[in-house]
Amino acid sequence: MTNRILLSSDHTAIDLRRVVADHLTAQGWEVDDIGPQTPESTHYPLHGRAAAEKVAAGEARFGLLFCGTGQGIMMAANKVPGIRCGTCGDVFSARMIRAHNDANMMALGARVVGEGLALEIVDAFLAQDFEGGRHATRVDMIEPGA
Repeated sequence: MTNRILLSSDHTAIDLRRVVADHLTAQGWEVDDIGPQTPESTHYPLHGRAAAEKVAAGEARFGLLFCGTGQGIMMAANKVPGIRCGTCGDVFSARMIRAHNDANMMALGARVVGEGLALEIVDAFLAQDFEGGRHATRVDMIEPGA
């Protein structure tokens, strides 16, 4: 699978998104940053949906989203069929949304986590494989039309 990852945010999270992008680039990820580049107010649903549509289309292996809390942009992303996005503020949750939910996107709140914790959360998410098995049955149940 590709080593490409897609990042987007609203205006509140540009700085954190850039820190994460630099971190991932240094790790060898091909980063596609489609978020806004200037701090003018923008709408997180537009950015969440645009990123989710690209991930669902297979343009990136994973997507990382950022807004003030991570909640709103996550909700927008989850409206796109094939996307499983969770908001994480801790390392354990980041591991579990991959291991048990086969999440292909994660959202972080720039007003909730600092840079150091954000990088730990991102690393945990990306390092964790989906466990499959009984979890695959449950993931199938949350897909639209299940």
